[in-house]
Amino acid sequence: MKERIVILDAGSVGDDCTWPDFARLGEVTRYEISSTRDVVERAKNATMLLTNKVYLPKEILEALPHLRYVGCISTGYNQVDLPTAAAHGITVCNVPAYSTASVMQHTFALILDLASKITMHVNAVEQGQWEKSPQFCFWLQPAVELAGKTLGVVGFGDTGSAVARMGHAFGMNVLAYAPRPKPLPEYTPFAFVGLEELFAQSDVVTLHCPSTPESKEMVNAALLSRMKPSAFIVNTARGDLIQERDLRTALEQGTIAGAGLDVVSKEPMPAHHILHGAPNCLITPHVAWSSVEARNRLLHGVFTNICNFLAGAPTNVVK
Repeated sequence: MKERIVILDAGSVGDDCTWPDFARLGEVTRYEISSTRDVVERAKNATMLLTNKVYLPKEILEALPHLRYVGCISTGYNQVDLPTAAAHGITVCNVPAYSTASVMQHTFALILDLASKITMHVNAVEQGQWEKSPQFCFWLQPAVELAGKTLGVVGFGDTGSAVARMGHAFGMNVLAYAPRPKPLPEYTPFAFVGLEELFAQSDVVTLHCPSTPESKEMVNAALLSRMKPSAFIVNTARGDLIQERDLRTALEQGTIAGAGLDVVSKEPMPAHHILHGAPNCLITPHVAWSSVEARNRLLHGVFTNICNFLAGAPTNVVK
């Protein structure tokens, strides 16, 4: 039987990547963007479905009788109802670790911006504030050296451990929280600690864990209140890890010194979002993963997963 492959949101990967030759594997129908309400009609005959951010809940999966494979164009797979997929014999595969270097780089870009006040001072220069200074230099807030400070990494998978190594390279002490045991890295100082201790001891907390029922909004007023008033929090993982109203309050009240976010709970970020205009809050539009190198690795991984599935040896199957 010829495979019928439907790509639901090819546009999410951009138009500057080299797409593998999916047509070698079957009949391909490609959509640049789809909404959940489009899926049943567009995929009614599909045997394989590729999705980045289009949700496939129970009622949609059950309405696609020919479907036997879902390929996530992502590392995350919470867009797919896994119990329903398993019940109907649908294999679901993701692409882990394709964006580790890019997300690590972006995480430290946010950390460095918060510490060195880059965006703040670029904007001040553009607004003409430097030219009014009686001194040769000018600053609104002093920079903070990272060397000797403590980096707290929540989640110690590929990305979390890469960020920790970079923190060590900057001369930071590293703490990490991992819900399951992990090997100790080769460098020191390093320690695995509990979540509350990590928040209390760290000068920078950075989140690198998946969104699960247990982790949703885990960063709330109680955890934020444990942080140093000079500390920063960074999130390049999933927006719903943070209770955003509590974060806004913490920023307004000076409970913490700043936040750097690449993700929020609703994306694209709406105009009325609670964090719009929050003080000392840097927000980028979910781009940490999106270097052209990472996106090319992602598409290659999606293609390889399908090839392996068709060969009877599926890889990166999510449970």
